[in-house]
Amino acid sequence: MSEQAAPHFAVEKIYLRDASFESPMSPQVFTMPFNSTLDLQVKVDPEQLGEHHWQVSLRLTATVRLEEQTAFLVEVEQAGLFAIANFAPEDMAGLLNSYCPTILFPYARETIASLSLKGGFPPLELQPLNFDALHAQQAAA
Repeated sequence: MSEQAAPHFAVEKIYLRDASFESPMSPQVFTMPFNSTLDLQVKVDPEQLGEHHWQVSLRLTATVRLEEQTAFLVEVEQAGLFAIANFAPEDMAGLLNSYCPTILFPYARETIASLSLKGGFPPLELQPLNFDALHAQQAAA
């Protein structure tokens, strides 16, 4: 009977990999009624860095439009370095594509709110995302 080591998961580092803010309609946008729409794109990219280390990147691209014109665009890539060992292969996809992005999301959300505020707009407060559902959709596709 072989003894398997206990599963191990640890957050080793959370960091901002990339951030950008664009406001192509400034300063005219500040004189217009602000009836906006939001388009949010989400991408999760896990990358194995060693036997038990993974970098998981969460890229959020938020485009706020006034009619057909872009009022502002914010793109944030929040990343984390995770130590993950002794999990069953069938559990790894959920950890990397759901659990880790759930940890990263509040950091990315705060950065997006801060950048939109510094750009002269109200802070863009994103609603929580269900990464379990997003992962299930990607797995089904």
